[in-house]
Amino acid sequence: MIDLSKAGFQTKQIHGGAKFDEATGARQIPIYQSTAFGFKDVDHAARLFNLQELGYIYSRLTNPTVAALQERIAVLEGGVGAVACSSGHAAQIMALFALMEPGTNLVASDKLYGGTVTQFSQTIKSFGWSATFVDFDDPAAVEAAIDEQTRALFCESIANPGGAITDLEAIGALAQRVGVPLIVDNTLATPYLCQPFTFGATLVVHSTTKYLTGNGTVTGGCIVDSGAFDWSASGKYPKLSEPCEAYHGLKFHETFGGLAFTFYGIAVGLRDLGMTMNPQGAHYTLLGIETLSLRMREHVANAEKIAAWLENDPRVSSVSYAGLDSSAYKDVKQRITPKGAGALLSIKLKGGYDACLSLVKNLEIFSHVANLGDAKSLVIHPASTTHRQLSAAQQEAAGVAPDAVRLSIGIENADDLIADLDQALG
Repeated sequence: MIDLSKAGFQTKQIHGGAKFDEATGARQIPIYQSTAFGFKDVDHAARLFNLQELGYIYSRLTNPTVAALQERIAVLEGGVGAVACSSGHAAQIMALFALMEPGTNLVASDKLYGGTVTQFSQTIKSFGWSATFVDFDDPAAVEAAIDEQTRALFCESIANPGGAITDLEAIGALAQRVGVPLIVDNTLATPYLCQPFTFGATLVVHSTTKYLTGNGTVTGGCIVDSGAFDWSASGKYPKLSEPCEAYHGLKFHETFGGLAFTFYGIAVGLRDLGMTMNPQGAHYTLLGIETLSLRMREHVANAEKIAAWLENDPRVSSVSYAGLDSSAYKDVKQRITPKGAGALLSIKLKGGYDACLSLVKNLEIFSHVANLGDAKSLVIHPASTTHRQLSAAQQEAAGVAPDAVRLSIGIENADDLIADLDQALG
């Protein structure tokens, strides 16, 4: 029998989680638009609720269409399991929920999506958690920020919107040495460009809304479990290592081993937080993933060509894109994302804030929306939209000063996109 985990990426993106439907023989994974699923008998129901048998109970917890998506993303990332949920932000909370308790903290990169910075600096305080933001380009600074209450490190493989690439090799080695799980948001890179588990990451999170779906139709998120972390070693992760009262004293790590986080994420996280992905959304994402490698190659090729053109344009003061030879992240890119630096660019205009607004207003092919990772090219001025809640210092660290515009390069003809930028720059 062929081991799909050892197959090529293109084979995995099509066949991961895909089986003939037992009831009908349908080749494409059906949309199981059902709230609940029947039990064979009372004993079968009891075994499912006691986590003694795998199966489907209620779509807040498990659903066959969603399960297929979870398996496909886990296969692509090289993980043992995954938990799909309602959005990328939901995935972040779900990832932390299993690890954190009141009074604990995480150490996060200062180069993150603005919504994530707000979530970590403000919203998680409601849970009694806190975050310290550090420059992940400096592993020594990251290590210095870790204390006895630190339960996770968090970064983006390719940062939104500045395009910085985290040296996952260095950060992963640090995380393993200090015994703290590393969570990597791999949304911008996708598993096609980056495999965080190979560098020592423990969990990977995605906004499946972006490149995985690729068509701007549905929101979704996913947490992928490496299965490699010893949750019982330090006593710092009692939700996974200690008896769970709701399941009659079951210990998730002792019972499920490498799948402890995955089982906890579904049996407790989805059960109680309810951040569920709907089956139709999972279906759209499954369809999108089938062409992920093809799209990412086009995204990267277009981004490299457009970034080079913009860098030589006199109206542009700087281009932040690790795919350029001039980028400070060129060497890191060769090691961490050798197939490309993604397709998100941040550019600064010599005309400042007003020139940015004019560019956004005058673009015709680029769509002005608060999204990225679409097959269509997108544009936004982060300082006045997605990152407006951040302080000036935070905006600068994230690469979204008032004179910066974010471009998500799609898969249209690159020359047409350059022509659109040329006329819009005025």
